[in-house]
Amino acid sequence: MFFIPILITTVIVVAVVFVSYLYTNNGGSKQYRMKKNQDIKAALKDAGKRLAKNPHDAAALQFIGDHQFKQGDWENAFKTYEILAEIPLPGQEIDTAEVNLRAAICAVNRNMLDSAYKYIVVAHSMKPSSSDIAYNMGNIEFLRKNYEKAVMYLQQAYSINPEYAPAVRLLGISYFKLKRVNEAMPYIRKSIELAPSDKELLFTLAECYLEAGQKAQAERIYCHLRPDPVWGAEACLHSGLINVDRYQDEKAIVDFEIGLKHKDIKPEIAIELHYQLGSAYLRAQKISEAISHLQAVQQSIQGYKDTDMLVAEYKELNANKNMQIFITAPAAEFMSLCQKIVISYFPKAKVKITKTQITANDWADIVAEIDTPKWSDTVMFRFIRTQGVIGELVLRDFHSHLKDIKAGKGVCMGIGAFSDEAKRFTEARLIDLIEKDSFVPILKVLDSAKRPDAPVPAPAASHSLLPV
Repeated sequence: MFFIPILITTVIVVAVVFVSYLYTNNGGSKQYRMKKNQDIKAALKDAGKRLAKNPHDAAALQFIGDHQFKQGDWENAFKTYEILAEIPLPGQEIDTAEVNLRAAICAVNRNMLDSAYKYIVVAHSMKPSSSDIAYNMGNIEFLRKNYEKAVMYLQQAYSINPEYAPAVRLLGISYFKLKRVNEAMPYIRKSIELAPSDKELLFTLAECYLEAGQKAQAERIYCHLRPDPVWGAEACLHSGLINVDRYQDEKAIVDFEIGLKHKDIKPEIAIELHYQLGSAYLRAQKISEAISHLQAVQQSIQGYKDTDMLVAEYKELNANKNMQIFITAPAAEFMSLCQKIVISYFPKAKVKITKTQITANDWADIVAEIDTPKWSDTVMFRFIRTQGVIGELVLRDFHSHLKDIKAGKGVCMGIGAFSDEAKRFTEARLIDLIEKDSFVPILKVLDSAKRPDAPVPAPAASHSLLPV
């Protein structure tokens, strides 16, 4: 009779262990799993009753906290672990380090970094050799942007377990944040091997290559990421900027256009894509397309870089084809336009162009023999492409050339404005200054001017088109 209660107890224990094994390994039936869920509810209810009698019942608190933690109920789990971490636990089999670790993890998930730090420090002091605790210590320091400290704890976690994937990943990113890209890349590459589908790591590796000056490797990754719905737009922006640096604007335009096709782009990335695409179109002399994208920037944010100036400047330029040629066209087309202006500048005059020259694509000089009913003389023209302020030094150089060729008159015109010093310099000299306000109307009416008497300029012996 004495052995019967012992036998019954043993049978019950074995049965519970066996059923628990089946449940844990998904070996039970559907009906059993439902019963098990009901048992959990009953156990939670029982734990609640125990806490009603004793709010410091550590076993009940841990059971409830662990359930909340597994369910991702970070707010309530944190409150439970917070209580459990504060009560004395003499003689109770509670892993205090684990309690503090979980409290820290819950706090991180609630963005309570100060609280998270408080609990992880306690956990680390209890188990300094735990890779989990060392990793979470590093993660919290990373989130607090203490990247040097993050590296120290993540290295500790890595040394304990070199295959600890989260530590390897965050270690690489932490080194990147510290601009120590050569140290970052081995960990990032290893982490990519462990998780090939991690696009954030691929993007970070591309940034490492870019920081290290290895643009070709960076561009390959950015191009690979261009279709990605999360990282694609930013990858397109970086790839395009690499092509801008290489003076490959057509490729850059393709990158920026692909980037803008993405949905849910971060506002700051969308603005920069529009700005860079507009700037690339300007360099490609596609003015109307450029204005469209620059105006999109204006609609999003006022005063972004030089957008307002570019829109004001090129909106006018877009309406005047001759102005576009004057400012942006290649040297030969620019010179052809300047010759047309010279031919039509003096009404009813016979014009013979004797010399042309372009200086570093900044300005064009044209010497012409002018014969009008009232006077005849040699006139030198200078056409200045800059849209900024034209200073005195340009005029002094022009005046020196006038004297060299013994021209009777000089005409200096451009799309910019002459400085006060430049104007004072020409006051007592036979040089006419034609600024933007007077020059733009000349460009507008140039194509409509009918000059049947104007001879086509034949190249003279001294004609040259030489960049200096």
